Amino acid sequence: MVVFSEEQIRTEIKYRTSRSSGAGGQHVNKVETRVEAIFNVGSSQFLTDNQKALIGSKIGKRISNEDELIIAASDKKSQVRNKEIATTRLLDVLKQALVKRKKRKPSQIPKSVKLKRLADKKKNAEKKARRSGGLDQS
Repeated sequence: MVVFSEEQIRTEIKYRTSRSSGAGGQHVNKVETRVEAIFNVGSSQFLTDNQKALIGSKIGKRISNEDELIIAASDKKSQVRNKEIATTRLLDVLKQALVKRKKRKPSQIPKSVKLKRLADKKKNAEKKARRSGGLDQS
């Protein structure tokens, strides 16, 4: 259950641009199309302390020492498009981190399965018992 507004979170996202690698020829060497969306989880005004703790526990490896979640995008040749992609990815990561998983209910093994396993085991033991005893082992 996600309890934050995307518009509120968007106001707290900062952006950093840099030169992108990959296709583009000479254009890629002079234009900063790679975009990093930076969201400071620790100082967010719109997330509760419980949400911050949940995010930290689920995606703590992706959060820097400064409590920043950084998502980069350099898929397109347009800085504007990469900014949209990075923002969308960041929001998706936050949403996934805030989804509470259902508690697993352990299932019961049906009685018929248990009986079948025991019958197969007994049959296998009898087969192996018939095999031994044919030759003297002295």
